[in-house]
Amino acid sequence: QNEKELQNVVKQQEEKMLQLIDKSGEVTRLKGEISQLKRSLQRAETEAKVLWEEMRGQQPKVDSAYVQERVLLRQEVDKLRLLLLEKEDENLLLSVKY
Repeated sequence: QNEKELQNVVKQQEEKMLQLIDKSGEVTRLKGEISQLKRSLQRAETEAKVLWEEMRGQQPKVDSAYVQERVLLRQEVDKLRLLLLEKEDENLLLSVKY
């Protein structure tokens, strides 16, 4: 009887482990999805900024290629700013460490 109870306990633990593994995979997938959504949001915000600046300037007959180029340039600037901040953080951590 003790052996049977032990087998049941082991079986329940295995089921719990499988559930945790499933949940962990789902969490990883959701984190990836969140990351993609954040990148999409950043792109949309960048495009909105550029378009708003163009509209605010009210330049007559703005070329769509020009606007697209401005969007791409703004995205590149945002990426470079982010890289700069990351490097500054790394340098700060290294200086604190040493």
